[in-house]
Amino acid sequence: MIYRYYNNLEEYLKPNKVLVIYGPRQVGKTTLIRDFISSTKYKYFLGNGGDALIKDIFTGSNLKKLTEFSRGYDLIIIDEAQVVPNIGANLKLLVDEVKNIRILVTGSSSFELAGQVGEPLTGRKITLTLFPISLLEIAKQNNVIEINQNLEQYLIFGMYPEVLTQESNRQREDVLNEITSSYLLRDVLELERVKGSKVLLDLLRLIAFQIGNEVSISELGSQIGMDKKTVLRYLDIFEKSFIIYNLRGYSRNLRDEIKEKSKYYFYDNGIRNALISNYNLLNFRNDIGALWENFLFMERMKKRKYQKLSANCFFWRTWGGLEIDLLEEREGKLFAFEFKYKNQKAKMPKKFIEAYPESVFKVITKDNFWEFIS
Repeated sequence: MIYRYYNNLEEYLKPNKVLVIYGPRQVGKTTLIRDFISSTKYKYFLGNGGDALIKDIFTGSNLKKLTEFSRGYDLIIIDEAQVVPNIGANLKLLVDEVKNIRILVTGSSSFELAGQVGEPLTGRKITLTLFPISLLEIAKQNNVIEINQNLEQYLIFGMYPEVLTQESNRQREDVLNEITSSYLLRDVLELERVKGSKVLLDLLRLIAFQIGNEVSISELGSQIGMDKKTVLRYLDIFEKSFIIYNLRGYSRNLRDEIKEKSKYYFYDNGIRNALISNYNLLNFRNDIGALWENFLFMERMKKRKYQKLSANCFFWRTWGGLEIDLLEEREGKLFAFEFKYKNQKAKMPKKFIEAYPESVFKVITKDNFWEFIS
């Protein structure tokens, strides 16, 4: 059993509130729930959003049916709730009308579930996001030396729970190929009624080869025969489906700062490598810098989310080619980070210092990354 940051869900369950757990498919939301209910004090009902009974009860806005269904339970749990039409309005009825009821729902598609539960449950929900395993969580069971020994594995095969528990790289490849082919685009195909996955996979592969670089939407469209508007729509869907993360450019003081373009990172290195069919070890790769940047960015994001560290995040580049990989705007300051796998020297660009003299700069390498992500 891998330790998860939300190992005690009870502290988040409140009377007449809905606890919503978002996250990609296959990151352990169902396992987290089953581990919780194995020792919970609550009398609970556990159902799946794909079940016909659940859809019937939580679709029709029938208060009598809802109250009869929930009678005798302290806790209602619905896994994969994103597939239940109108679930937000029905959950609102339950928490408003049934005294002391607690509700827990999970969803793999934030764009669908958020659209359904966001407005109806304003003031009535608590939201958590579960990611692939973080180094914060691994550190609960392994020391820093063991983590460093496995760093190459994490960079290549990623952090999905089932991947981490395999004994060989061949088994890890098989798991990643299965996740990519069977689960990665399932929500997009089901909820957006896209006819086929080939064009979506082609678009994701193009993004996978451009980690760390600004992405040209027009260029992406021309390469796969898709108009700019459609490319933007699919990229937005990928982001809301927990496949990629959109990082925008920072611009405040300088005329030549890039602000209109985006960089994209994958939620998991293993998924990125599966999409381009490259599981080679680091000695046989020319994209170590991209892997390192993607890995550090996501581990830092997990840290911010889990430890509730509020920050606005950007990259910084000028049309003249000056760059900083990550900016965090927090505590009234700018914190600038440059990612270098090897212990390379790097200086904050003079132009950036002059524009933002109070900023703090640090280079993150494999020799000092632990503090950055833990």
